[in-house]
Amino acid sequence: MAQFISTQKRQGYAIISIAKEPVNSFDTAMWQALHAALQAVETDSSMRGVIITSGLQRDIFTAGNDLKELYAPLTSAQQYATFWEAQSRCLVGIHSSRLATAAAIRGACPAGGCAISLCCDMRLMTAGAGGAIGLNEVALGIPVPKYWAGVMVQVIGHAAAERLLLSGSMVPPKAALQLGLVDELVDDKAQLLPRTEELMQQAVKLPGGARAATKAGLRGDFDEAWLQYALTWEAGPRGFARITDPNTVASVGAAIQRLSKGGGKKQPQSKL
Repeated sequence: MAQFISTQKRQGYAIISIAKEPVNSFDTAMWQALHAALQAVETDSSMRGVIITSGLQRDIFTAGNDLKELYAPLTSAQQYATFWEAQSRCLVGIHSSRLATAAAIRGACPAGGCAISLCCDMRLMTAGAGGAIGLNEVALGIPVPKYWAGVMVQVIGHAAAERLLLSGSMVPPKAALQLGLVDELVDDKAQLLPRTEELMQQAVKLPGGARAATKAGLRGDFDEAWLQYALTWEAGPRGFARITDPNTVASVGAAIQRLSKGGGKKQPQSKL
């Protein structure tokens, strides 16, 4: 899957671009490839920051997980465990990175795409119609992973996060900015990456060691607990039992069928 993820290095930072048609869906190999790309940047001592962006033609950051990885009839306990470990190691890696991290979000950013962006230090998003962001798993009949919800709580606060998570809501750009889900909106999508680079250039001028130590102090205990929980619970028998629940199987199967037809129900949007 490395062919779908490319890295370009600038002065002091790198841009990781994800381009897997049609919607940047993530299976095990994609999570492993993104994590490997991040680690490659981290091991370069000249790098102090990284931007994650979409290389798709259409306005989608990433649609998140490939639902086939969550559909019990198409997977196994071992395959599911491998998938969940790859996903969790990648997300925790972004959240705990020594680097300054930024997500440049063009268009739709549901579910796993939202999780990636929440793990970054900065989030910039296009302001155009059609864009939306959120952890919308409940609307698909899937429980929101515990620590994904926890990251959202860290970013926007408990009350706002609970309201969005329990309703499976996707929020449009202006509402996302008000909530703090994103830090800045960019009107012209052609300027999204340049503006993100401008902010990253400022970030990498700061002492990297001080930033990394502060981030570790703020997030270290959370990230350690996240990875332990993911590997022992979500990737274990209890996690697999959750996706084999008949109601979950039916919901995920219906979602796969809708997506395969190019359709799907409109996701609820928060009105704040």
